[in-house]
Amino acid sequence: MNIVILAAGQGKRMHSNLPKVLHPLAGKALVAHVIDTARSLQPQKLCVVYGHGGDAVRSAFDAADLSWALQSPQLGTGHAVQQALPHLTGDGTTLVLYGDVPLIQAETLRRLVLVAQHGLAILTVELADPTGYGRIVRDVAGSVVRIVEQKDASEDERRIREVNTGIMAMPTSCLSEWLGRLSNTNAQNEYYLTDIVGMAVVAGLPVRTSHPQHEWEVLGVNSKMQLAELERIAQRCTAERLMEQGVRLADPARIDVRGQLACGRDVFIDVNCVFEGSVLLDEAVEVGPNCVLKNARIGAGTRLAAFTHIEDAVVGPDGVIGPFARLRPGTELAEGVHIGNFVEIKKSRIAAHSKANHLAYIGDAIIGSRVNVGAGTITCNYDGVNKFQTVIEDDAFIGSDTQLVAPVTVGRGATLGAGTTLTKDAPPNTLTISRAKQVSLAGWKRPVKKAEK
Repeated sequence: MNIVILAAGQGKRMHSNLPKVLHPLAGKALVAHVIDTARSLQPQKLCVVYGHGGDAVRSAFDAADLSWALQSPQLGTGHAVQQALPHLTGDGTTLVLYGDVPLIQAETLRRLVLVAQHGLAILTVELADPTGYGRIVRDVAGSVVRIVEQKDASEDERRIREVNTGIMAMPTSCLSEWLGRLSNTNAQNEYYLTDIVGMAVVAGLPVRTSHPQHEWEVLGVNSKMQLAELERIAQRCTAERLMEQGVRLADPARIDVRGQLACGRDVFIDVNCVFEGSVLLDEAVEVGPNCVLKNARIGAGTRLAAFTHIEDAVVGPDGVIGPFARLRPGTELAEGVHIGNFVEIKKSRIAAHSKANHLAYIGDAIIGSRVNVGAGTITCNYDGVNKFQTVIEDDAFIGSDTQLVAPVTVGRGATLGAGTTLTKDAPPNTLTISRAKQVSLAGWKRPVKKAEK
């Protein structure tokens, strides 16, 4: 089997400099969805016909299993498939897909290809409002005789509700001849791929139809409004799949998965959470409202409170994170770590049962087990040019409002008094304090506001 993906259109109604097929849906480009579905069918050849914004499209998806055919200028769907002809091989079936129809399902396409084994097959659907679509014209026996485009249809033909989705499968051996006979004598002055249906009928080749399980599978994107509509459909499908796997969602309409989300048993996700890249939530993880997770692994039993942001980080089991916590790339938290409100961690490893519960910044640090990091503590890891590491060993206690000027090490069991600015290593099992001597000035008075002249 050959698969041809038509992705050359400009998408004028998108009103964007970005090629239409590169607009994102559920975290990846429209055409990427189609390519992934096509790959699942294991075709002998997979050819993408590109045109508008071609360099951007090709550079985004160029891979060894893809062939590329340039369509310039764009003269219709038939002309587009003509450009792919040199890349097609064998005497089997050629399947034509569209880069702006991202939700088509592999099982629907498998059924269509089976129908096409002995002729030409068209994926059709009945719409309550078929405006804008090509109509499927049948004879009195119910056999397909041709497809007529909206602008070329008569009044009777426009009342037909069965429409062409554009997705077709046909014998590769016939394709070259049919495409060579196409004419652009129509309202659009374009070469319609649908005209090959009439040629197949004349040749006595069976023309059959197949139908998708869901109408939304064949919806295309021509505007930002349609893109938003398909986004919600895609997210609803993802939400339903998660719930079928046992995930409890506070509201299936308020979750956005822009990548891959894998969940263990008894996971709960509250409203307005966003998952990007590859995210794994282990068993019994609870995700509070308005959290954002990107390329993250969350251990079993961990609770993420509201507005927690995690990116390129790993959280161990039984942790408590947030609210308003931020775990940046390179963060690794072990079992039972508590990271509280307005705490930011970057490129740091924190061992089991340590805590930083309030208003802290921990960057480029290695923190041992059972460490308490007081409110207002920061690791001063950057001198304006280079980054340096802070090491805090097991059982250390870091008092509030402490600055650790890296590189520096806090020994095992050490205590740093509140307000300490640590510029030298703190010895283990010792209280270290660096403060100016406290002084009370007798007779001092607060300044008063001067009267305005």
